[in-house]
Amino acid sequence: MMNRLINEQDGRDYSAKPDFSAANGRENENIIDLTIPDNLAGLRLDQALAQLFPQWSRSRLQGWIEQNHVRVDGLAATSKQKVWGGEAICVITSPVESDQNHQAEAIPLNIVFEDDHLLVINKPAGLVVHPGNGNWHGTLLNALLNHAPQLGRIPRAGIVHRLDKDTTGLLVVAKTIEAQFDLVRQLQQHAVKRHYLALVLGNVEKDGTVDAPVGRHPVHRTRMAVVQNGKPARTHYRILEKFTASTLLHCSLETGRTHQIRVHLMSIGYPLAGDPVYGKPSPDPSAARIIAQLPRQALHA
Repeated sequence: MMNRLINEQDGRDYSAKPDFSAANGRENENIIDLTIPDNLAGLRLDQALAQLFPQWSRSRLQGWIEQNHVRVDGLAATSKQKVWGGEAICVITSPVESDQNHQAEAIPLNIVFEDDHLLVINKPAGLVVHPGNGNWHGTLLNALLNHAPQLGRIPRAGIVHRLDKDTTGLLVVAKTIEAQFDLVRQLQQHAVKRHYLALVLGNVEKDGTVDAPVGRHPVHRTRMAVVQNGKPARTHYRILEKFTASTLLHCSLETGRTHQIRVHLMSIGYPLAGDPVYGKPSPDPSAARIIAQLPRQALHA
């Protein structure tokens, strides 16, 4: 057997064992150990890692593989090699330049819980979670970088899920790479439960579930809709209290599509009260008064 294994196409030595100890002595790098789950069997390594680490782009993961920052069962790897489940994966992560470019801003945060691993924020209405689409400043990410500057070394400053700008409620932030990876894994496996309070217009008669795919609206591209070729989405709702022209619902999600609750409830004829995008005028004077008193959609996480 050959002592050295050379790839005939690119000349790389895949028998070399990179030194992962102490992250090779480089600052701000982390080591993540995991096992490939059986449900990813048959995928290429880069495809499997993209599902395990959605916080990083495919090109970044492929770069780490090329740089020998990924090993499979103790050996250096290639992007195209297949995984079959059960392989021990070790990934050494590099600093994330993109989030280091965002500015820290002194924006007050309502912190419900914090330790060395997690932050739980009570997000107010009007606060955008992540910069983009014309909101490059004044976001939750900018506030997090001010509160804990080390979050600049973590993808998306530790944000693992989002709330709409005008939705209030609790949002979890990871303070370490390890915590972020574990939270993402729990979200993928539905081990983390997301619950909402929603005030809808109309009298909901009974508890139920909306199981309908959600995707981009075919005409209004800034909106989402129930569409045949959308991504699978499921929302459970339960009646908490009935009012004259509205109903307070408890909603729980099995999936996390953009505007999912707003789209699903509108699709069954019960739009969120105060929703400027998916709501509709109501002939009921009582409902009209409710809408007039709400400056945003009545949704709380």
